[in-house]
Amino acid sequence: MAPVTVAAVQAAPEFLDRDATIGKAVALAGEAASQGARLVAFPEAFVPGYPDWVWRTRPWDATATALYARLLDQAVVADSPACDRLAVTARRLGIWLCVGVTERDQAGSTLYNSLLYFGPDGTLAGRHRKLMPSGGERLVWGAGDGSGLTTIEAGFGRLGGLICWENYMPLARAALYAGGIDIYLAPTWDNSEVWIPTLRHIAKEGRTYVVGVTACIRATDLPEDLSGRPDLYAGAEDWLSRGNSAIVAPDGAIIAGPLVGEEGIVCAEIDTDVARAGRQQFDPVGHYSRSDVLQLIVDATPRAAVTFRRDDDDAPSRPSAASATLSSEAAPISGERASLPAEHR
Repeated sequence: MAPVTVAAVQAAPEFLDRDATIGKAVALAGEAASQGARLVAFPEAFVPGYPDWVWRTRPWDATATALYARLLDQAVVADSPACDRLAVTARRLGIWLCVGVTERDQAGSTLYNSLLYFGPDGTLAGRHRKLMPSGGERLVWGAGDGSGLTTIEAGFGRLGGLICWENYMPLARAALYAGGIDIYLAPTWDNSEVWIPTLRHIAKEGRTYVVGVTACIRATDLPEDLSGRPDLYAGAEDWLSRGNSAIVAPDGAIIAGPLVGEEGIVCAEIDTDVARAGRQQFDPVGHYSRSDVLQLIVDATPRAAVTFRRDDDDAPSRPSAASATLSSEAAPISGERASLPAEHR
């Protein structure tokens, strides 16, 4: 495969404003594409912004409840004009566009920390919901299921990813390695000094390129009308996230970044043939796996919260879009609408 350029966009969202944040993502994706990027990745929960208040409020107090209500209102629904706008952008630019969002089922009230993959043909080609929200995140996000532990063929390699501390789940990583992943996305909120070594370890372990992308936002980027703002947030030196974006090669070498303390686009040229050749030395789910001793079983079944039975149908109905995740063979958009494959509607 020919080398391609990939980009990690480190930016501040228009906090808790879905449409304005998508507008910023569209503009920044265009900027990255103008630099030759064929894959453009955005941070964890970029649309409409990571719910940082979960670390600053008490569970279910008035401020936290008001902020959650705003997040619920501004969350992304998979089959919606907001999602369509991202899909159309990917098609217009001819890129893979990967965006972290807070997602809501169309008919539900539970939110999910999701990574959406839009293909250059304008399809919503994949979705991964974070398996286990961490700590205070459990006050706003539900848990995903194994149907999102998949990889997607992009034409220049296989894409996949895990969100933030999911990357510390060795069995989840192994599931992606088993999918033949070449370009591993790691959107996060983690600003710690050990995060970059984590990305390097994953790259070396999986013999894969790793694209780590983090938001960069401070208190002065927050809207003035944010509930509890004067009590929860200070001035320009009050960072919610300083950013920590980097791109790592399959041998663990950092080839771009890390970018800290400013917005920007981190780009690097990658060659997935290098990743695949590197697995001659070490393939964690192949010749180096010792499957006679160690085995991993992944339940990739979509988990519906409710299954309806009909009088005229003895079999359970298919899971609705509320609980199903996308297959890698996504349906083309109709006009300007990006949609789920028919079997997931």
